[in-house]
Amino acid sequence: DMEYLDYMDSFRYPLAGEFSFRRDVLTDIRIPSDWGLEIGVLSEVYRNYANNRLCQVDIADVYDHKHQEMSRDDATRGLSRMSIDIAKALFRKLATRGVTFNSETFRSLKATYYRIALDFVETYHNDAVMNGLNLDIHGEEMAVELFAENIMKAGEAFLEYPMERPFIPGWNRVISAVPDILDRLQEAVDADMQDYGGTTA
Repeated sequence: DMEYLDYMDSFRYPLAGEFSFRRDVLTDIRIPSDWGLEIGVLSEVYRNYANNRLCQVDIADVYDHKHQEMSRDDATRGLSRMSIDIAKALFRKLATRGVTFNSETFRSLKATYYRIALDFVETYHNDAVMNGLNLDIHGEEMAVELFAENIMKAGEAFLEYPMERPFIPGWNRVISAVPDILDRLQEAVDADMQDYGGTTA
């Protein structure tokens, strides 16, 4: 589904994890509970709202990224787990839009990613050289190899559990199950404010 992929590609950094939206939007979207959070939220907004209601802005001149460890030997932690969860989130969203996946699809995707990613490593190395910087080519290519393998792991997990439900319940469902939840949350906030100081709105 190129329209959806073009939408995702239109964001400079879709994995930034920094969103701002009106309160009523929360009742319309389902938020993933894994590392597919950003992809899931952007996909839900794409599904429920017109693109002309979205915008992307820079909120800072410099970002201090909190880098996760690569975790090459443990796919349940670090960037390894993140890459698997993010890939599964994309696969799930594409599947809901009618894209069919099989093992051969994921092999082709892995091979395509691997070739393009290695080209980018070379490009970034050249940029680094021109700017008097160092780039750890070995480390970068090891990361590419890990992420390529994780495309397959994510694909296998998706094929094995296509109905996996990574979403936390939407607010409409929560309010339906616990009608006074908002009042209870307000009471909890007020109690915290009394215990720890500050003022309530």
